[in-house]
Amino acid sequence: MPNIKSAIKRVELEKARTIKNASAKSYLRTILRRFEESISKDSEAAELALKKATRALDKASSKGLIHKNLAARKKSRLTRRFSKHFAQVG
Repeated sequence: MPNIKSAIKRVELEKARTIKNASAKSYLRTILRRFEESISKDSEAAELALKKATRALDKASSKGLIHKNLAARKKSRLTRRFSKHFAQVG
């Protein structure tokens, strides 16, 4: 534990930030998992889940939680998976 007052504050802020980021990443993973689960259901549920996942990825990248290229890659793969699955079904 640091002795300097400003360093002590930094440690406390870092703990709070770590907890917040972990929560946000967990939420993002949950949204992505729900999209994967909705693929087996009807196309409307999957389309709604895709929109939520896209929005969550955009938010995460804008807040610096994940890199913008990672968000773009994931969105592309999710969209491609959605299109491929429902092109075969429909």
